[in-house]
Amino acid sequence: MSSYAGPGLSAKPRLLVVKGCFSAMGGAERDLIRNIPFLSEKFNVSVATLDPVEELESMCKKLNFKLMTPKKSWSISEDPLSIILDRDSSLDAWREIEGLGYAIKNSDFIHIVSGDGSISFVDLIPNSIPVHLHLLEPHRGLHEDVLHKKINGQPKRNIGLTKALLSRARKRDISRINKFNIRKKSAISGNSKYTVSRIKKIYDLDAGLLWPSIHLEDFSNDEQDGHFIELNEPYVVNIGKASWVKGTWETISMLQKTNLSLAHVGGGDTEDIRLLKKHAESCQVKVWFAPRLSQKELTKLLTNARASISMAHGEPFGLTPIEAFAVGTPAIYVNEGGFKDTIVNNKNGRLIVRGEIDDWHNALKDAEDMDNRIRWSEAGMDRIRSLDLSCEKHAERIHSIYQKLDR
Repeated sequence: MSSYAGPGLSAKPRLLVVKGCFSAMGGAERDLIRNIPFLSEKFNVSVATLDPVEELESMCKKLNFKLMTPKKSWSISEDPLSIILDRDSSLDAWREIEGLGYAIKNSDFIHIVSGDGSISFVDLIPNSIPVHLHLLEPHRGLHEDVLHKKINGQPKRNIGLTKALLSRARKRDISRINKFNIRKKSAISGNSKYTVSRIKKIYDLDAGLLWPSIHLEDFSNDEQDGHFIELNEPYVVNIGKASWVKGTWETISMLQKTNLSLAHVGGGDTEDIRLLKKHAESCQVKVWFAPRLSQKELTKLLTNARASISMAHGEPFGLTPIEAFAVGTPAIYVNEGGFKDTIVNNKNGRLIVRGEIDDWHNALKDAEDMDNRIRWSEAGMDRIRSLDLSCEKHAERIHSIYQKLDR
């Protein structure tokens, strides 16, 4: 990390990037790790988290960014009583990080990415410091039902009772976001037009828009051998932790009678994987649950696939369509959520109503046609350029937010 030389001696403002947990290593975490190096073009960067991962640690070490973490990683409690009573120990965990208080006070700007343990960080920040909250999605466990369903879509418990028990936490979440919004020198951005609309609906706030990004060099195809793939027949790729909200069960059901196998990337809970395997057998769909893949392996897997598909429920943005564009693989996705921000139906992929199974099957047949693949790929790259989803532009957008707040 470049040291601050005092007023007038450093051209770059000091930025503290904050995210509570990284261990999920989903799209949000991968996107942030990808973008932090580019932020250093505009800022002197340091990072704080309660739950680091090796990818973050190695990146910060390589680029000499200060990384502040607790001695023991923090994770949100899964105890039902703690959830119902909205007990949040993350603030105490933040306070235990050595040197964090000094880093906060000496920051010119703080960029917080939402998720478990993130929002409590606001309580540590003086009102004089500009703060941006990248609200990737309103708390889905409090404001939607999809996280309260088993892998097969059955309720984990009575939905009405669940909503009632979570009413206190839900009200507190709304209060905290609204309190942050009226704070001096603060700004909130969603990561898609869909997320911005959800923020408006739930919090009655007009949020800005800060797109995620893609680094196209990460998806260059170097003809690496695909020996790691345990699929020889035509397959499609589905990315995301196995769950109802990611549509994993429905994806397997839809693939019945297509003669296509499924490569699932993202893992899942042991019991959920067991049930999915049993479901796949009943549907006569071969499923390969991939181990944790390197970037090169993921690129190869996507490149050789018939299509990248998802039936996720209300996905906030979804990096996987633009990752498919980057390697020239057709993107066939449910016509919901943030997928509609990147996919233009029949131009750079397909958007399909969840229950229209014949349409899904027809789209998968269309994805085999080389002319369609080339046309959709070219249009997909055009879409990335038109939205300007580069990491460089992402850093510029964050810097612009800082400049507006620092006036």
